[in-house]
Amino acid sequence: MKTATPALARAINDRLALDLLLEHGPLTAPQLRTLTGLSRPTVSDLIERLMEAGLIEVTGEYGEDRRGPNARLYGLVADRAHVAGVDIRRDAVNVTVADITGRVVSEAATTFGAVARSDLAGLIVNVVRGAAGERALDTVVVGAPGLVNPRDGELVSSNDVPGWRPGMMASVRERLGAPVILENEVNLAAIAESRTGAAVGSEDFVLLWLDDGVGAAVVLGGRLRRGMSGGAGEIGFLEVDGVAFCEQVDPEVRLRLDGDELARRIAKGAFAFATLLDPGLVVLGGTTGHVGGAELAELVAEHLRALGPAPTEVRASTVTGNAVLQGAVLTALDLARDHIFG
Repeated sequence: MKTATPALARAINDRLALDLLLEHGPLTAPQLRTLTGLSRPTVSDLIERLMEAGLIEVTGEYGEDRRGPNARLYGLVADRAHVAGVDIRRDAVNVTVADITGRVVSEAATTFGAVARSDLAGLIVNVVRGAAGERALDTVVVGAPGLVNPRDGELVSSNDVPGWRPGMMASVRERLGAPVILENEVNLAAIAESRTGAAVGSEDFVLLWLDDGVGAAVVLGGRLRRGMSGGAGEIGFLEVDGVAFCEQVDPEVRLRLDGDELARRIAKGAFAFATLLDPGLVVLGGTTGHVGGAELAELVAEHLRALGPAPTEVRASTVTGNAVLQGAVLTALDLARDHIFG
């Protein structure tokens, strides 16, 4: 068995320290030694390397009565890189810009007008630039409705967004001069749910999205599953009792249903995932999931238990704010940190 080269060992130790600073915030050298298990000389060399690379800096001292090198607090250089998350709705574009630590530094939004239909790419670029200001963007992740091909990152089918055209993301990339990744919006919401919401700690779950659109995202073994064409989770097309699931629970229909009937219909859609994938957890997301809360989740769970034997917990989304936008930022941060931190 080959051992790691000195260069690889240094790279592994550097990334370990950077991830600890992301998790805990500023730390002293003794704290880094305790958390990493590395020796004093190794941590000293590591700190020197990371400071020379412009990745960490001295942010203060630990304890009012302590002085000296061991009391120095080392933290990430937050402005080392910035990312943007973009949520494209059928009537609006929302943008959040965050620094490498994940701190939100700016937000912007605009609703669609006539310009969206003639130059949606230009509208997206202008909103992103307005939010970024003078900051250069390392990575931009865009969430939008529709099937996104995992192989080329392009939209497979129409998404009903005014002005959307094939190959439009290439124009956005060129104008922004930064890497731009397109992802299905429900997939991004699932990432937010797994990191900060109802699915924290769950390796397997399905996010059932009930908003202005109807869909789902599948996470198995801790990984988002997109399918061969990007169509995994597109439950809206599934026929339930001879009617497409999306037609049974679309926004206008949901308003006319009482809680139990809505839960019954949702359960029939969720049952498809419970039967085929046995995820153990279904999260109700989108506006309906938030508004219905724990009460709707329990009703859906009751109907699910009556449909089949696979034990399936149902929870309402607990992500605060725009889950799609949060998932886009988290995804962009993962990519940027791999790029910047190595």
